[in-house]
Amino acid sequence: MLVRELTTDDLDAAWELGRFAFGGGQERPASTSVDVPGMTRYGAFDEAGRLVGKAVDLHHDQWWSGRTVPAADVGGVAVAPEARGRGVARAMLTALLAGAHDRGAAVSALYPTVAAPYRAFGWETAGVLRTVDLATSRLPRHRSAPHLTVRAGTPADLPAVADLYEQVTRHLNGMLTRRGKLFDFFAADGGLPGDGLTLVEEDGHLVGYATWQRGSGYGADSVLTVDEALATTAEAARELVGVLARWASVAPTLRLCPLDGDAVSVQLPLEAAREHERNLWMHRPVDVARAVSARGWPDHARGVVDFGLTDPIAEWNTGTWRLAVADGAAELTRIGGEADLRLDVRGFALLYAGAARARSVAQTGLLHTTGVEPDALDLLGVGGPAHLLDYF
Repeated sequence: MLVRELTTDDLDAAWELGRFAFGGGQERPASTSVDVPGMTRYGAFDEAGRLVGKAVDLHHDQWWSGRTVPAADVGGVAVAPEARGRGVARAMLTALLAGAHDRGAAVSALYPTVAAPYRAFGWETAGVLRTVDLATSRLPRHRSAPHLTVRAGTPADLPAVADLYEQVTRHLNGMLTRRGKLFDFFAADGGLPGDGLTLVEEDGHLVGYATWQRGSGYGADSVLTVDEALATTAEAARELVGVLARWASVAPTLRLCPLDGDAVSVQLPLEAAREHERNLWMHRPVDVARAVSARGWPDHARGVVDFGLTDPIAEWNTGTWRLAVADGAAELTRIGGEADLRLDVRGFALLYAGAARARSVAQTGLLHTTGVEPDALDLLGVGGPAHLLDYF
């Protein structure tokens, strides 16, 4: 089996493989037949030269406590049915991680259709992207704030929307920056990201927005899908929710992905929400030293801890390391000897993403100790849990 980067000559076969794997229709997006900047496509070929597997490295950046961390997010993994169970996915993802490491990536996220194979390759579950349905009539309605202006947005407003998204997300962990060649490519048409864009402004400055899909009909089963609703003030969030509430007469259901704890979600009656869909996502380091040094760290975090790490797929991560955190920065350096704390790469992923504490990781068997308490490794996960709002 040969694994290599795909060329434009391979893209027809890659499209057909993905269509069969994911049950797609005949309509083919233009991006699947051309080179796309910020994306590396990998393929696995059998002895006859037939494409039997594909995977895509998305050159994203993720926000981690105010700093951007280069990522190799993974999408479009597909293996031909006749080749499944023969190590095709392992070969592709090993090549993808090596290529991502060579280009300077530090971390990786993906949405699995089945988690177990990706666990075998070092990814571990870190969070869930939830889509919920709310009765539009249940949304609170507040008196409109006289100092705020609500209007429909146009493509000319998209730079301001991108800036507000960054204000909300840059101090979180795991969120995509939505900057770079890949996002520029898909935004090149200059159109709105959905059917509509609603803006809330204060003194001419954007303080809240919602992008939405109208859907069809106006009866009892009509749904308004809000792709995103974010605000930088409580007043703007209340105004935005009030605008969405006024769709109740023609769209009885509001569908959205809440961002836990943000200004908009705390205005929503989420206790009345029904889960529409949940997409589990997984995380792993591409390069543990880069993952630690590139991210932001809380100023109050301070400490030193030694640990061993095992990563059978990305062997450059394997070894004994010293983590030192101080003054809003951290460094991971190799040291000699053995450590009393020994992590599997999946345990590193759980701690780094704030998805579990060290004692819980030890109970999973992904952290082993020799005569010491594991709590010192909680230092690796300070800064709160990671989030994702983008599906890829």
